[in-house]
Amino acid sequence: MKKYIWFYIILLSLLFSSCITNKDVVYLQDKGTVISDSILVKELAKPYRVQINDILSINVKALDEELVSIFNPVDTGGNNNIAQQGQAGLYFNGFTVDLHGNIKFPILGEINVLGFTIKEIETKVKSELLKQYFKETAEIFVTVKLAGLRYSVTGEVGGTGVYTLYQDRVNIIEALANAGDILETGDRTDVMIVRQYPDAQKIHHIDLTDVTAMTSPYYFIQPNDMILVKPLKRKAIGAGQTAFQNLTTIASLFSVLVSTYFLTKNL
Repeated sequence: MKKYIWFYIILLSLLFSSCITNKDVVYLQDKGTVISDSILVKELAKPYRVQINDILSINVKALDEELVSIFNPVDTGGNNNIAQQGQAGLYFNGFTVDLHGNIKFPILGEINVLGFTIKEIETKVKSELLKQYFKETAEIFVTVKLAGLRYSVTGEVGGTGVYTLYQDRVNIIEALANAGDILETGDRTDVMIVRQYPDAQKIHHIDLTDVTAMTSPYYFIQPNDMILVKPLKRKAIGAGQTAFQNLTTIASLFSVLVSTYFLTKNL
């Protein structure tokens, strides 16, 4: 009997260590980093700066709407209309930032917007319109918005693909929820974000099981982000997700070993 003790110990170790626990799947846990009952999340006040391939929706308004009709090839009456146009409509009728960081605007020609914030672009477009086309008495009003927050998700999630949300800000948990959430076999402790910068793309990591992730500069996604979710190591070795699944697997393996033993013994 003693010679089987280590065998049973190994089986029990595999049974319990291979299970997916609450610590693996629960978001924003207190891992000893929260001093009080609540955590004060100080969001980083860094507005998004426009990158290459971003699509902008620009709307110009004035007291006399006929004067600004040439700048609005598509009726954008209201912010909700951005979502109604759909991604295809925005692609054809929005203003895409080219490889040089410029957009082609009616009458004004090329305007460089690379690295500018939305508010800065509004000011820049309005200034150029007053300088080249309008007088102050026209009382023009310029609004600029990102034509949807487009991102992609792949790996251990419910639905891989490319998604677009018509919101100014989206955090990574909302983005993943929109993609069917991370599967139980996904690694929430090391979610990768591939982010585009003017000079190159960079890979960042975030632990979504730690509440301090909310203070990370990568907690809020940006346009064209790629979110990659790796599988847990226990999935790679074929372990079950629950203790019952592990027990079933071990029982099947044990049955095969016993059958093989008696068959070879009788030969």
